[in-house]
Amino acid sequence: MSQSLTLSVARTGPVAEFALTGDLARPARLTVPDLLGWPQREARVAFECRTSGVQHHRFTGPLLYDVLSDAGPGFDPARRKDRLRFLIAVSGTDGHHALLSWAEIDPDFAHAPVLLAVSIDDTPLDRAGSQLVLPQDRCGARYVSGIRAIRVDGGHPRAEA
Repeated sequence: MSQSLTLSVARTGPVAEFALTGDLARPARLTVPDLLGWPQREARVAFECRTSGVQHHRFTGPLLYDVLSDAGPGFDPARRKDRLRFLIAVSGTDGHHALLSWAEIDPDFAHAPVLLAVSIDDTPLDRAGSQLVLPQDRCGARYVSGIRAIRVDGGHPRAEA
């Protein structure tokens, strides 16, 4: 870590991080500054919250698909059906959880533009932690704030033909 980054962290407090684990060739611990290393997307979203009505926000961050693909999920990328057995579990610091299938984010299937947000309405999420954003969802129940863990799970090993 460079001296300037060390001083920046010391002045602003700790940066939140999350664990990227499971059936991955390259598990990791990632922070919002790490997520800035992937191409950034923007999503203007409106979703319904049961307790506070319709919310409107603008998020930026990399696609979940890009980050997980770089971590080397344990499937044969040439076999589309092999990818279908993979689930993605996301947990937040408040205990909230969401579950997605790999097919939801894969370009060969639903190709949903799910983000790992690094900012909300131009406010950086460095200290609060990244947020799972599902622009395609009408309901905000699968949005996860302050991500603490993402686990990729292939379940059962694939059957050999």
